[in-house]
Amino acid sequence: MNSVFKSSIRHFIHTKINSGVILLFVALVAMIVANSPLKEAYDNFFSQELVLSVGGYNLFQVHGENMTIMSFINDALMVIFFFSVGLEIKHEMLVGELSSFRKALLPIVAACGGMIVPIVLFALICPEGVASRGAAIPMATDIAFSLGVLSLLGSRVPLSLKIFLTALAVVDDIGGIIVIGAFYSSNLELLYLLLAAFFVLVLSVGGRFGVHNWFFYIFFGSIVWWLFLNSGIHPTIAGVIVAFTIPARSKYDIPRSVGEIRESLAKLPETNDMIRKNYTPSNSDLDVLRGVEYASSHVVSPLQAMSDWLQPIVNYLVMPLFAFANASITFEGFSMGDVQGVTLTVFIALVFGKLLGIFSFSWISIKCKWLRMPDRMDNRGLFGMSMLGGIGFTVSLFLANLSYTSVPEVGATLLNQAKMGIIGGSVFAGICGYLLLSYFYPKKEQ
Repeated sequence: MNSVFKSSIRHFIHTKINSGVILLFVALVAMIVANSPLKEAYDNFFSQELVLSVGGYNLFQVHGENMTIMSFINDALMVIFFFSVGLEIKHEMLVGELSSFRKALLPIVAACGGMIVPIVLFALICPEGVASRGAAIPMATDIAFSLGVLSLLGSRVPLSLKIFLTALAVVDDIGGIIVIGAFYSSNLELLYLLLAAFFVLVLSVGGRFGVHNWFFYIFFGSIVWWLFLNSGIHPTIAGVIVAFTIPARSKYDIPRSVGEIRESLAKLPETNDMIRKNYTPSNSDLDVLRGVEYASSHVVSPLQAMSDWLQPIVNYLVMPLFAFANASITFEGFSMGDVQGVTLTVFIALVFGKLLGIFSFSWISIKCKWLRMPDRMDNRGLFGMSMLGGIGFTVSLFLANLSYTSVPEVGATLLNQAKMGIIGGSVFAGICGYLLLSYFYPKKEQ
């Protein structure tokens, strides 16, 4: 199980690296477009309304108003992202770093420090008034970028450090989800919430009794999303809740299926014979391989199968669209006064708040012997990893939108300043984290 888990982590890290590079590129393109003659067309495109009418009623309607392309990306497509996050959280709680209280405690403590200290710093530095609504912005850690930076160091960085950062980022996501549900919900509609609870119960019962049909979860999950959308609770919460109803056990008996796969593989020629004879599979051999493929696909649980299937969709479609729509920064009318406001606050809280919070909470817990340092990790690695925690990008941008979009008159200005702080802080934390870890873990002489 340990080797399987480590292999899964390596695959997870590899896929996240590519998505991180794409997100960075798309964010750069969005900033260029926002400061070019295409800005008006860019803004007009994302303000277009979406209409999907059924019986004269637009399904993409919230409280009587049609959703725009921007709100569709943030309130619908981002549900897929949070659904994927929910699947990862459930997996970690079942078989990963959060599967036991002992293993989970240090990442939980570190993540709590990485959320509490940035929020406190933001509250202390931020100008008074509506700007203070963004206190939750610096609490997030972007797992794609942070693991991407670690990957640049290759095998020099212990795998335990990467696993610890993954677990910490997952707990960060849980904290972000709680904050979104608790502080970014308004005008609650009890009837919609009760109906959503009923359909969540239907999904839970289906999962409990071994319903493995994807259409069942997609259909009722979509209903839950629509009900949350109109209930006043942010719809991304629906994605996480539905993810926890997905079965984590295979429909088929795994030991029996593995035995059948081994028996089937034994019917094929030996590997050396294949190489020596320039082997081409016969019809009977193809039947054996198809049987192995069928058996292998059916021993994978719906939880893991959905997670694998969604990963490229989230990494290469949902997140780039979100970044292109939300990472634009306008420099028109920019002055140093803008930097001294929300921008500087977010930068300091994200970079130094994360560093201080993650490292101090972890170091104190280990120094007092309440918790134990993971194998092959030391204080230097913990410090460098804590710096990488300041890469907030995705969820920070999402929280910034929730914080300032609805603020009259000054909302667009505050959001633009927050984006500067998020992107500037994330890049600074990534570069410093890389340099620190590169110094702490130098290349070995050949």
